[in-house]
Amino acid sequence: MANSSDFLSPRGRYYGKVKPENLVFNANLQEFAQRISFICNLETAGKLSPEEAYQQIKDLWKELKRSKKSLGIGTEPFQSGEEGV
Repeated sequence: MANSSDFLSPRGRYYGKVKPENLVFNANLQEFAQRISFICNLETAGKLSPEEAYQQIKDLWKELKRSKKSLGIGTEPFQSGEEGV
């Protein structure tokens, strides 16, 4: 591997519909998964209490939800055919 960050935080290739917001959300989702893994490992090793781990995961989840909402992922504004409603 070229550097240690590639080893510690590998990024998977994106195969979905290529749109800028999808690519950004995919990067955010991969970072979320990596950080969740670290938190779980720290809790398992006794370095974090279950309550601390839960709170950190809850905060990360809220951050991911905000990202999804701000990027407009999952919204189809003209899906129903009712424009301007």
